[in-house]
Amino acid sequence: MKLLRTIRLDPSDTFIFERAAEPGEWAVPGTFAFASMEVADLEGKARSAFRSGFLGIDSLGWCTLVEVAETSEQELAAAAELLACRLVEHFGAPDLAVARAAAEEEMRFAASLSAHAERTVIALTRRHENGDIHEAFRTLEPGAPTKPARAFVFTDAGDDEEQAEAIELLRLAKERRP
Repeated sequence: MKLLRTIRLDPSDTFIFERAAEPGEWAVPGTFAFASMEVADLEGKARSAFRSGFLGIDSLGWCTLVEVAETSEQELAAAAELLACRLVEHFGAPDLAVARAAAEEEMRFAASLSAHAERTVIALTRRHENGDIHEAFRTLEPGAPTKPARAFVFTDAGDDEEQAEAIELLRLAKERRP
């Protein structure tokens, strides 16, 4: 069984989100957090969370990237129960029974996003259009080792018709230096 786990490749999440998720938390897309908000009016860090954040279940913090990780049924059940409690405490669910049903649905959706190889990285983009929230997910698989060794190399695991894109952070950093 696989789920989404928060990761932090650099400290940027601590700057762009009001509360950053801690690395290693179980995560869900968390779009429900914006259901009662006027998302067109969001600004700053709240807008960043809306546009690209996954919700860490433990901290209720946001992260830009998650990875696919193995889990047990016991961990899944514990994460779903914690999310249900969070839905009652922080998101206005009327009672724990209703919250459990919603949490289980959110966990099923997160698990469906995890149907990739372990350590596959997933990014999220949300937009508000005509009163609806739309989500798009992008998967990046760890790339093959390169010479010289690179800190991070990912290739797009998306549509087979698209050509794989290698992202070399070291090269990008060198190009941006004055």
